[in-house]
Amino acid sequence: MMNPMDLLKLRPHLHNFKENHPKLLQFVRAAAGACDEGSIIEVTLTTSEGKTLRTNMKINAEDLELMKELRNLK
Repeated sequence: MMNPMDLLKLRPHLHNFKENHPKLLQFVRAAAGACDEGSIIEVTLTTSEGKTLRTNMKINAEDLELMKELRNLK
């Protein structure tokens, strides 16, 4: 279980992240609304040296439940 004080320490960092990357959060909200069981989320990272790392995951019912609970935390 996470310490509530640790969550409070994250607030300024989350605020800065939202300010620096507004399109990412808009995408995450849209994707969460469109996501259903069987959807595939793929993430790609390209390093400053050009190396590419990629992974994906297929969404299951438990993942959808977690997303629902996270939306309710607002």
